[in-house]
Amino acid sequence: MKIAETHCHLDYLKDRPLEETLRLCQEAGVEKLVTIGVDPENIDAVIALAEAHSQIWCTQGIHPHDSKNMTDEVLERIRSRAHHPRVVAIGEIGLDYHYNNSPKDVQLKWFRAQLELAVAADKPIVIHSRDSDEDMIVFLKEFAPQLKKKGVVHSFSSGMELAQVAIDCGFYLGFNGMVTFPKAENVRDAVRLCPLERILLETDSPFLTPVPHRGKENAPFYLPHVLKKVAEIKSASEEALSIHAWDNAHALFGF
Repeated sequence: MKIAETHCHLDYLKDRPLEETLRLCQEAGVEKLVTIGVDPENIDAVIALAEAHSQIWCTQGIHPHDSKNMTDEVLERIRSRAHHPRVVAIGEIGLDYHYNNSPKDVQLKWFRAQLELAVAADKPIVIHSRDSDEDMIVFLKEFAPQLKKKGVVHSFSSGMELAQVAIDCGFYLGFNGMVTFPKAENVRDAVRLCPLERILLETDSPFLTPVPHRGKENAPFYLPHVLKKVAEIKSASEEALSIHAWDNAHALFGF
């Protein structure tokens, strides 16, 4: 089975050399990876990784946590790379009212600016949303008609209303190791709601390591554990889900 890792942070991994990680990915069937831009320094690192490895693609964007460090110069840097052949989306962008590492008004300002950039560049978006369902629903409804290629609400753990709005607007939902957590029934509910045609698989590594590897650094080669659990929840075979998820990733990111 071939699997596309649609959301990881390769530049954050520490447990082993990247070449070993990529070898283990190949053995696990993880053949394509998207490593994510999140802050003004890391957007340079991820594009370098994507340029150096044929199985890696990347995104360019500033995470809501780092909105406080966003500037017009950084926005222009993202804009200038939007059509780079290894850049598949604008992201990780969005809103996070759980930690509020950046002030709410700053998050809102730069989320809108990056959404407008994605519209102008005709790129899909990778969305982070935590404890921001009400505002996120407003943004999705406003921008979905303008975003031809839509995007994904990654690491989905929000409410069912946001899930349904995202699906209705043509967005994908990204699911990771949280689906294996005993107390994450809300995530499994979102998997049940989401059609196979709208599911993406991810690890968000090095975070959110799936059962049975809790306590270890997460890595893209653990993605088969996510596939197995999502297939179980959907009462689908792992092979059928892998085909859907592979096709979905290609449809969104245009590998």
